[in-house]
Amino acid sequence: MKKTIIPLLLIFLLFSCASLKRKTIKKIDVTLNSSFYRNQFTGFLVIDPISRDTLYNYHSDKYFTPASNTKIFTLYTALKTLPDHIPTLRYTEQNDTLYFEGTGDPSFLHHYLKDSTGFNFLKNRDNLAFYNGNFMDTEWGPGWSWDDFQWYYSPERNAFPVYGNTVMIYDTPEWNISPSYFMDSVNTIRNEWNRERNKNLFYFDKGTKDTLEIPFKSNRNTIKNILETSLNKPITLAKKMPEGPKKTLYGIHADSLYVRLMHESDNFIAEQLLILASGELTDTLNTSNAQRYILENDLKNLPQEPRWVDGSGLSRYNLFTPQSMVYVLNQLYKEVPQERLFSIFPAGGVSGTVESWYGGIEEPYIFAKSGSLSNNYCLSGYLRTRKGKLLIFSFMNNHFRHSSSEVKERMQTIFEAIREGY
Repeated sequence: MKKTIIPLLLIFLLFSCASLKRKTIKKIDVTLNSSFYRNQFTGFLVIDPISRDTLYNYHSDKYFTPASNTKIFTLYTALKTLPDHIPTLRYTEQNDTLYFEGTGDPSFLHHYLKDSTGFNFLKNRDNLAFYNGNFMDTEWGPGWSWDDFQWYYSPERNAFPVYGNTVMIYDTPEWNISPSYFMDSVNTIRNEWNRERNKNLFYFDKGTKDTLEIPFKSNRNTIKNILETSLNKPITLAKKMPEGPKKTLYGIHADSLYVRLMHESDNFIAEQLLILASGELTDTLNTSNAQRYILENDLKNLPQEPRWVDGSGLSRYNLFTPQSMVYVLNQLYKEVPQERLFSIFPAGGVSGTVESWYGGIEEPYIFAKSGSLSNNYCLSGYLRTRKGKLLIFSFMNNHFRHSSSEVKERMQTIFEAIREGY
């Protein structure tokens, strides 16, 4: 009797699971084919990385503006090219002079990261000569909005960032400016702009009891002057680095950058990571060097070749498909230990840009990177089902006129159905 019951139970369970999956797929179909999605562009792909089954596929081969989902590609590039500790500067000594150049490391005296490795190294040396000729890129990425120059999320890119290439103006608990070099460049009046477009003249409405973070215009003289003020010692500008091998000083642990990159969706760190990767691969610092290398090597089998123009996703020139996003997420899943990977990715309902969305009842079930631009919202990452199965997804929404909250609400409904149905 027992021999008969067990096979019948297995058949019943298999039938129940298949029925539940069909109901889940039907629920997603009904949602995505509703009038809400009629006047926007949507792509959605869900796979099981173990069985390699495609669980749901909706326009996943179409190109979308990814916004900060671009950072998933940047993260993968950094993980494949950078060492465990970030190269913070390169140097060589000739006679009694220390010549040094930047690597693109964004952590040097960063307002939040506060890494002091490079600072302490230079502080303890005399006769410093700074070379800035290894940066062969533009200060802004292709397609960035010109009027973003005054906002914290679009600092300029360069070889030797200092203080995150931004000025922090504090009016709480007391009046302060960092770096102090710009103390005389801040006008304490209300103005339409936080900064003059083409020069380092800033505006702050004193008395607001607020903190303002404003990008500054960066060039070799500005960097030199900030370093001299911070180090309290003179620095000369070198026309070139001396011939011969250079030494590398290593600083902050790479994961500190990766966590801030993904949790805070830090555009500046994203851009500088590609510059750092370029410096590891070539003699010059240029974003496209890193992008070209990773696409021609580790990501040569992408389902669709992306249009990838920056590290952060600030540019609307970027074009990626859900299939390519899932491909890279799958590579990360295979190559990075899960505990480390899920500490880098924000957890739904817990951390980062998904702290207020996609929360689990008892514990997180979504680990993903969001991407937002006006009228665009994307989310790509990992979903753990109620049964413990791990799935990989990319959900991309472009050109909608609804509020982003309405878009997220429907996405959350779909994710919850998948969590319960698989």
